[in-house]
Amino acid sequence: MRRRTAIVVTVLAFVSILSGCVVQRSPDTRTMHGAHAVMATSSSEPSYLAEMVPHHEEAIRAARELARSERPEMRRLGEDIVASQSAQVEQMRGWLDRWWPDTAEDTAYRPMMRDLSGLDGDALDRAFLDDMVGHHMVAVMMSQRLLTGLAAVHREVADLARRVSADQRAEIARMRAWQWAWFGERGSMMYGR
Repeated sequence: MRRRTAIVVTVLAFVSILSGCVVQRSPDTRTMHGAHAVMATSSSEPSYLAEMVPHHEEAIRAARELARSERPEMRRLGEDIVASQSAQVEQMRGWLDRWWPDTAEDTAYRPMMRDLSGLDGDALDRAFLDDMVGHHMVAVMMSQRLLTGLAAVHREVADLARRVSADQRAEIARMRAWQWAWFGERGSMMYGR
């Protein structure tokens, strides 16, 4: 139990350093609870894959909404997320079928992002950036937990976790820069609103 707590604290410290900010709770803490649930369970390779599939699918759904953005940078980001994470979902489902056939995808996944379908213009871009920064940070934490806990059984899964972590850290930095440039926000790690 102490080792698990130490790993969680280390990962949260890493993410705080990466984000340059303090984790804040908002009145709507559903996403913070989702993060705690993920951190509590994704300590094995099959659970990582089973949890990452719906996590990625939520990001894909949200990223598709960016096709309506007025900013070409946001439209490109949306296209990149849809393409890369759709390929990763297919890959993870294949691994689950091949290596962990008795492990079902996480059907109890709790969404972390708000519904973006009714938003447009700055409201769409701002909501997406606010939500996706936190969403990506959870994916980084899940991936780092798998790697630091040495829970990856297959090299391919460890490689994917490293790629998810690196790619999403880079996207977090880009999104935080846009939050500052476009909205004058420092881009705090806000789970929720």
